[in-house]
Amino acid sequence: MKRGRPTVSQIRQNIIEILHFLGKGYGYQLSKIYNEVFPPVTQRSIYYHLRKGMITQEIQMHKIEREEGDFSWGSVVEKTYYALGKEAEPKGIKRVGEFLSKFKK
Repeated sequence: MKRGRPTVSQIRQNIIEILHFLGKGYGYQLSKIYNEVFPPVTQRSIYYHLRKGMITQEIQMHKIEREEGDFSWGSVVEKTYYALGKEAEPKGIKRVGEFLSKFKK
């Protein structure tokens, strides 16, 4: 029997499903969508699985954008966009696609 955490995760698979329909997205956006479609999880858990997905090559970093604005912490924010990696195996869950079709409008 292997020790430690299993490499497969339902949370990470759900994030892959969201990215499959969305194309690319940043962490906070993915967290908001995830909590609307699936049972709620913390943002910390979403970011953990994004990092773990990069290690397993299921998720890849698409780009980092700097956005100017009037935020409570300052005038600049960096958004890291993620996309599907080469090891991702999306299943095409219908309810994710249906939610995102309403979400984009």
